[in-house]
Amino acid sequence: MSRPLYRGFSGGGRGSGGASRDSFDSSYLAKDFAENGHDHEAGSPAGTNRSRQSLIFALLKLGLVAVIVLALSGSLYWAISISTSARGNVYHGYRQLQEQVVADLAEIGELSLGIARTNELEFCPPEYENFVPCYYNVSESFDLVDSVAPTEHERKCVHDSEKGCLILPPTNYRIPLRWPSGRDFIWKANVKITGQEFSSGSLTKRMMVEEEHISFRSDSFMVDGVEDYTHQIAEMIGLPNESNFIEAGVRTVLDIGCGFGSFGAHLFSKQLLTMCIANYEVSGSQVQLTLERGIPAMIGSFSSRQLPYPYLSFDMLHCARCGIEWEKNDGIFLLEVDRLLRPGGYFVWTSQMNTHQSLRDKENQKKWSMIHDFAENLCWDILSQQDETIVWKKTSKKKCYTSRNIFYYPKPIICIKQLLLVYRKAGPAVCDRSHDVESPYYQPLNPCISGIRSQRWISIESHTPWPSRVALNSAELGIYGKYKIQLVNESVHPEDFAEDAASWKSVVHNYWSLLSPLIFSDHPKRPGDEDPSPPFNMLRNVLDMNAHFGGFNAALLDAGKSVWVMNVVPMNSPSYLPMIFDRGFVGVQHDWCEAFPTYPRTYDMVHAEGLLSLGTHKKQRCSMLDIFVEIDRILRPEGWVIIRDTMLLIETARSMTTQLRWDARLIELDRSSDEKLLVCQKPYFRKQQ
Repeated sequence: MSRPLYRGFSGGGRGSGGASRDSFDSSYLAKDFAENGHDHEAGSPAGTNRSRQSLIFALLKLGLVAVIVLALSGSLYWAISISTSARGNVYHGYRQLQEQVVADLAEIGELSLGIARTNELEFCPPEYENFVPCYYNVSESFDLVDSVAPTEHERKCVHDSEKGCLILPPTNYRIPLRWPSGRDFIWKANVKITGQEFSSGSLTKRMMVEEEHISFRSDSFMVDGVEDYTHQIAEMIGLPNESNFIEAGVRTVLDIGCGFGSFGAHLFSKQLLTMCIANYEVSGSQVQLTLERGIPAMIGSFSSRQLPYPYLSFDMLHCARCGIEWEKNDGIFLLEVDRLLRPGGYFVWTSQMNTHQSLRDKENQKKWSMIHDFAENLCWDILSQQDETIVWKKTSKKKCYTSRNIFYYPKPIICIKQLLLVYRKAGPAVCDRSHDVESPYYQPLNPCISGIRSQRWISIESHTPWPSRVALNSAELGIYGKYKIQLVNESVHPEDFAEDAASWKSVVHNYWSLLSPLIFSDHPKRPGDEDPSPPFNMLRNVLDMNAHFGGFNAALLDAGKSVWVMNVVPMNSPSYLPMIFDRGFVGVQHDWCEAFPTYPRTYDMVHAEGLLSLGTHKKQRCSMLDIFVEIDRILRPEGWVIIRDTMLLIETARSMTTQLRWDARLIELDRSSDEKLLVCQKPYFRKQQ
């Protein structure tokens, strides 16, 4: 095992010492010549004249100089060739020692030839502090933003071929508090708060702002507090209290317009995993503050596109004054809710419009009637209504749809008037096969019902209860043995699943053995820090860039780590995302040539196993450096990057860590394997004045 990576140390060759190494090599060579009899004076036989002795001595000196020059030139050529080409033949035997020698010799070669070191990327201008590509217009002035009437930012990704820059943290940024303390207290300087949010009332009763930190109280914007609110929802479903959600089959929750994560933070204590989604916001962002608290969140919108989740993924969808007008666009937003809900799942809607006083208004009555009728046509049943809150339950019986005399979308349209008449009578159509995409990637919203034909159409009550659900029983695994996974021509077999689980348990153990001196109680304290308090956990938000079956997530859970994982399935890889959700985890489909839908500095660790190899199979629209700059954007200062891939790709990645100013270390794996491990830490660069 390589020695631990401490702050200020770089295994990437950024340290000095080339001159001393050069002088050491010269003295070593001279000593070697002497020991082998090439540098002592040869004995002269009697009668040999002095001129001949001088000639021989001069020739010996000339030969010595020539040999030294040739040896140094050979060493220099070897160093340069290693630093610029594949080094597969180097890593045999004493690999760890040789790696450091290679790095030192490469640096000597650069200094000897006067070759300029790889240029480090520049820091971004101050206006990039909260830069979110695909959503954010850098020229937009914060001073002109009206937080009372926020702007709707449509996702639009344009690949920029120019070299990126590194985003600096805000002035007075501080490393977040350790979990679980960080759930209830965050540093005010770490998030974008203008002050207008408080006067608008959008944050009223949600949090208390002190001079340096923001405190999230147990009572949210709900009158009786979040604990009473979740207890109320449980009773409306027919459960004794919120601790029984797991028994009722509820594990994953999608919270739409989540405020600042108080609902999800409370449910986490009940073993429920809540994903927050909200629109991009210039300041006072719900997603940014929720992630700062260590709760799952991402930028997402119901406005025009399907969310990048599979159908039949969540056990509950929750909307508490989320600002969505469900009656708009012929109920298409409710269709997206139906697509994401599992059979038997719950839709919880809390709105002031649902109160008796509000329904006295005729316009509100009309809206409520449209929503009620549309939900009924979706085969949802109202379980209960109390005050502002309504709970619907999605049917788990497919025959409900056939009983409505439903037709399939698209259907030849005779006339618009006839279509609307059928639509209102029978409800939305069932999608045909071409429109029934399991894991869409920001496709337009579908005006039809998805997932009816899926083999994953299983009631939430029939799923294996959490936490046994992680392993998937034989029947659940059998689903993935019957149909082909996207982009591959083979099914998932139980033996593959078991082998993957066992492998990741071993890998996570090795990761923690390497990082534990830095993450837990042996972590070197920063100046001014108090002694760490249990559980000494410096990690909470983890991003897995190529999640496969979700094995890394499962192994962390099995090891008892109090982290959550955003499992990402790349667009150019087999789509195992439905399996990840069926295991009780959360994740998203993503194209890594586009920016991830999150704010800067929101993840403590980024993990990538085999991601770089995916890019070699198909021509990428972006470079490896583009992807690494994006990792730097979403990684917190002092955050960690773990990359596992083939030796050649890891060597290429290692060379880029210098440009990113990361501290990097190459770690040895199995000698028989072509894979290597690259462990990096992002330093904390304070904002330049």
